[in-house]
Order: sequence, then structure tokens, then C-alpha cells
Amino acid sequence: MNQTLQLIANRRSLRAFSDEPISDETLETLKEMTLRAPTAGNQMFYSIIEVTDPARKAALAELCDSQVMIATAPIVWIFLADVQKWENFYSEGGSYAKGLERGIKVPEIGLGDMHLALQDAIIAAQNAVISGEALGLGSCYIGDIVEQHEKVKALLGLTPHVMVAAMLIMGYPKSKERTGKQSKRCPASAVFMENYYKEPHLEQLKEAYKAQEQDLREKHSLPDDNTGSIADRYYFKKHTSTFMAEMNRSAQTMIDEWKNGGKNGKSSY
Repeated sequence: MNQTLQLIANRRSLRAFSDEPISDETLETLKEMTLRAPTAGNQMFYSIIEVTDPARKAALAELCDSQVMIATAPIVWIFLADVQKWENFYSEGGSYAKGLERGIKVPEIGLGDMHLALQDAIIAAQNAVISGEALGLGSCYIGDIVEQHEKVKALLGLTPHVMVAAMLIMGYPKSKERTGKQSKRCPASAVFMENYYKEPHLEQLKEAYKAQEQDLREKHSLPDDNTGSIADRYYFKKHTSTFMAEMNRSAQTMIDEWKNGGKNGKSSY
């Protein structure tokens, strides 16, 4: 297996970092490699907030369900789906005005733009993860950044056509030799489908998640005194939880604000 494939195969989330400083050269390389990610039309519909202020890191840690490792992580990057930059470019650069002269109505920034921007941002984030691995850095995505949209928006100064896509914390691992068991994944046959979607049902799903369920059972981490299934675990732990309700509410607010474009009144969608 070549070096790149080995990096991908060995990657796992890292939530505790050493005090080893990250050099300016390493950080610059990480940024350059992140920007080499594929992007729709080379428009780079994303921006990245590099959080360096300790007070802001602490605030983010609190907003993300009190995950203290965010406050101490050497690198905290928030990837934004950002169409605001092009909306401003079109407007301030005169493109909208030229279009009006040609009888073209100024189009609204829609959900297609949002989807492309989310793709751009998340692809760039994964480039950062793999590039970080190559540089000896570990990383962890923080899904809770999607919660509490109003507070995150105020903290980061976001506008309606800028949406949080992902948050990544990075740093050197405490030990050069990473320990711990790597998480199991579903087999390729359970994920890849040829030519069209094939809806999986109970028997296929039980087979797909068999290895993960066995790991959880060995850790005594399944509900009902370890007699429940992996589906039971995620249903009761995640999908019926208060944090998931907040994440759904917050995500809906983000989408509504994007659709409304910051205008008062009802969206035109």
C-alpha cells in the first residue's frame, strides 16, 4: 500500500493534542494543500475562519456541548459555505447592472448555490484532514457546530448567504504512536450500489452494521443491559435526544435564512 493510501487507512479522529507548537511553515503548507481541493467552477464557494483567540475558542467549546478540547486545540478551523463573496462580486463589480441592461432579472441566491457551496467547503475540509495526517497532525470534526445557530452566527459575524458547513480541530497527537482500536466500517458491498439506488431493509442493514454492533456489545455499550441493537442505541441516544432536536431546529433556521436572503417577510421559495 502506498503512503497516501496508508494515511487514509490509518486515519482516525483525535480529541487530545500535545503542547507541541505548529510552525508557521507547517501551517502555511496545510493551508496551501487545503486550497488545492476540487471546487465548482474554480469559484471557491467557501471561506475558512481560523479561530486563534482563546476567548472565542472557549466560547465555541461551550456552544458545542462543552467539548473542552476545542478550547485547547492548536488549530480550530470553521469551514463556511460562502456565496456571499460572489453575490458581492456580482453586485459591486457591476455584473448585475450589466445583466439588467440586457434584460436579465437579478436571480436570487438559491438552494442550488447553497448545495454547491456546502460541497466546496466539505471537500476542502477533508483535504485539510488528509494533508494534516501527512504533516503528522491529527484532527476531529465537530458536528455540534451546527447547533445554536443564532449564537454561532453572532460570534462569527455570519451573513445570510454564509453557512457553517464543518468545523475541524487539529494538532499533534500526545503520543507519536497512536493507540486505541480503529473504528469498524460497513463493508463496501453495503455502501456501493451499481447504477441505481437499492433500498436496504432489515436483513441487509443487520449485515452491514454487524461488525460495529459486535464492537459495541464487547464494550457493553448497547441499551437494555447490552441486549439491544445498534439501531436501538442510535435511536435512543441520538435521534430522540434534545441535542438532535436542537441541531434540526438550528439547521432549519440556517436554510430559512439562506432562502430569505436576510430580507424581512416571507421567502419567495
